[in-house]
Amino acid sequence: MISFSYDFWFGTKERLDISEMTIRGVIIFVLALILIRISGRRSFGLRTPVDNIVSILLGAVLSRAVVGASPFLPVVITCLIVVTLHRTLGWFIARNPRFSRFVEGDKILIYKDSKFLEDNMKRVQICREDVMQGIRRQSLTEDLREIDHVYIERNGEISAIRKK
Repeated sequence: MISFSYDFWFGTKERLDISEMTIRGVIIFVLALILIRISGRRSFGLRTPVDNIVSILLGAVLSRAVVGASPFLPVVITCLIVVTLHRTLGWFIARNPRFSRFVEGDKILIYKDSKFLEDNMKRVQICREDVMQGIRRQSLTEDLREIDHVYIERNGEISAIRKK
């Protein structure tokens, strides 16, 4: 039977039945949607390390409210703080290139002048086949003669620039 007490909705509970967990799941779904809207498109669009941290953290914290492992209000407040921090970091990243490079890093050249830059590839821990996979996916070719430069981007994706 569903309990509508303050303690149930905003406290913790050792065992939830199906209806209780379902109702909590619906509430958390709506809350997560609101939090994502507050956080902005960046959190699920760019997929930089900072964005991934926010996604993982929100999922982990929100799940505690669904299963009743943590009190509801502290979960909500924690998540609001996380998305506010993410939005603030995004604001600074967009306005300060130095801060952006510090937080998210910079693109790294891994192929140039028909040569793989092995030192840079070791630095980012990728092999030639990883680079080729990125080239095939992005440039739709395996012919390196068509490729001018290849970068590993800040979010870990590989970008290939075709020759003119």
